[in-house]
Amino acid sequence: MRINDYLNTLKNKRVAVIGIGVSNEPLIRMLLESGVEVTARDRASRERLGDTAGKLEKLGARLMLGDGYLDGLGEDVIFRTPGLKPGTPELVRAAENGSELTSEMEVFFKVCPCRIIAVTGSDGKSTTTTVISKILEASGKTVHLGGNIGRPLLADAPSIMPEDWAVLELSSFQLMTMTESPHIAVITNISPNHLDYHSSMDEYVEAKRNIFRYQGRDGLLVLNADNEITAAMARQAAGEVRFFSRRAKPENGCWYDGEAIYFNGTRLIDAKDILLPGLHNIENYMAAFAAAIDAAGADACRSVAETFRGVEHRIELVRTLRGVRYYNDSIATSPTRCIAGLNSFEQKVILIAGGYDKHIPYDVLGPVINEKVKVLVLNGATAPKIRETVEAAPGEKPLILENSDFKGAVLQAAAAASEGDVVLLSPASAAFDQFKNFEERGNCYKQIIRELI
Repeated sequence: MRINDYLNTLKNKRVAVIGIGVSNEPLIRMLLESGVEVTARDRASRERLGDTAGKLEKLGARLMLGDGYLDGLGEDVIFRTPGLKPGTPELVRAAENGSELTSEMEVFFKVCPCRIIAVTGSDGKSTTTTVISKILEASGKTVHLGGNIGRPLLADAPSIMPEDWAVLELSSFQLMTMTESPHIAVITNISPNHLDYHSSMDEYVEAKRNIFRYQGRDGLLVLNADNEITAAMARQAAGEVRFFSRRAKPENGCWYDGEAIYFNGTRLIDAKDILLPGLHNIENYMAAFAAAIDAAGADACRSVAETFRGVEHRIELVRTLRGVRYYNDSIATSPTRCIAGLNSFEQKVILIAGGYDKHIPYDVLGPVINEKVKVLVLNGATAPKIRETVEAAPGEKPLILENSDFKGAVLQAAAAASEGDVVLLSPASAAFDQFKNFEERGNCYKQIIRELI
């Protein structure tokens, strides 16, 4: 089905779009421009939405805003925002009464005319997704980057050609209700995450499994052989499975021997030639190579690894001031991702950590902070959890400071630094206690650092 065919099926139906944000605003506009009757629902007030509310109303949208935004939910078709749990009572009741529940991403899978590569995982998915897109571009392909990164792609569907490639980052929130899988699926790793949203670790893992659950025999699944959960998923795959590993040499896939990355016995690239530092980026590149090498070739893989400078907010060098290097790793919203960031530096760092509590364990973080951090500046809702795990862990403790104000915490970290030091924002926590998302937190950090004199 092409996008215009799908839109035609909505012409005589009432449609609700829940969430007026980055991913759904283009969807709302496309539906309205196609003559579809749309009710846009959002918990935000009219004041918070600003000019967006008036512009959507001028296009013909009916708005339901504020605390009662789900009142009377029962349109024929309901587009769920990923942040709204499928088990929300209003959604369940609407489905029981005959409403069709879907999402921007689910419809994109139905109407996308080209091949799809999708990436999920607890850590590393943004970098891996971006690297795959750049490898395909380096080989001359037209690539559409989207999902949980880049831009929402459903509104772009009319211009996507069959010979193009769509490369998507997919979160567990998006995957929970998916009933289609991509041609090529990548799972970077799975560790406890988003347990504030999911009812259990099992539910979280099952959501991730949807990325390959509906593949056929022609599908390709790329898995982390070093992660117990992902390695076990190979048994459920319908198509080809490729592994990547730092500990073994899989028969089909990529491995790292401490000096170079290999694919099926062929030496692809020496680690010293990869521009992004850190063993976690070795893993990201192995995952990307395994997914993209058939379509793009080895030369494109090497070219990107030698030149790509990284994803914004991922160990991003903001500036060097009086010999102090300031790095933004705001995308590190879990303990394991923070650990990867800390392991990217040979020296002990000044770490700014803490944020929104996703109800995940922090035990693994304490020993690494004691080994890798000389000054720890805590901020946000998880500050007490991080302090507790550091104090309980073996090893020499860093100096621990706390500041309830984010800017104050950053300035404390800067004041503690002297020539030769590294100051790293790597929160090990989500941003929602103080910011809309990790991007806003990272941008705030960068602005504070740039204003230092």
